[in-house]
Amino acid sequence: MCGRFTLTADVSTLQDAFPFVNMPEGLQPRFNIAPSQPVAVVPNDGRNQLDYFVWGLIPSWAKDPSIGNRMINARAETVLEKPSFRNAFRRRRCLVLADGFYEWKQGERGKTPMYIRLTSGKPFAFAGLWESWNAPDGSNVLSCTIITTQPNDLMATIHNRMPVILPEQAYPAWLETGEGDTKGLTELLVPYSAQEMQAYPVSPLVNSPKNDVPELIRPR
Repeated sequence: MCGRFTLTADVSTLQDAFPFVNMPEGLQPRFNIAPSQPVAVVPNDGRNQLDYFVWGLIPSWAKDPSIGNRMINARAETVLEKPSFRNAFRRRRCLVLADGFYEWKQGERGKTPMYIRLTSGKPFAFAGLWESWNAPDGSNVLSCTIITTQPNDLMATIHNRMPVILPEQAYPAWLETGEGDTKGLTELLVPYSAQEMQAYPVSPLVNSPKNDVPELIRPR
């Protein structure tokens, strides 16, 4: 699964990585993004505008928004089968912007938090899905989930799943408006190249989402 990640890059760096996206001013670095918090996304609504959606997808038919707490990830293998995700996969996809993520590696002395990023250090995009939910009070909640897949060789030493990191050339297809080509989109849900990624142990301070400081991504 993917349960924590980072987006520490400044606006200029993000703009270089996503030149087609309209970036807002005042982006703040995040070192410990957790479920139920706002995450930076680019939805396939044709605007190419960075926005903030709640992490934890709330299906449009849900009666209780707390269901989103269990919907932070969608498995690539079943995304077209699960009622919570299949319509979003066809019509409501998004890029979830990040520059690293955490996973916990099981060892003899317990779990060690690991930080995983691209070797280049560049920002990237997870394959995400989004939904719009109308609350009983008339308000609207925009939420999202991150798709996961089988691990590559690097991630297999840490965990049995990894988030889908999309290559840059896949962005246009993922952000296509309307109903997408499900066969072609499904073919994008593969592990990212292990040769282009690195992982290292970090402080257990990351265990608490209350901690959101640069020290969290420093190697131990």
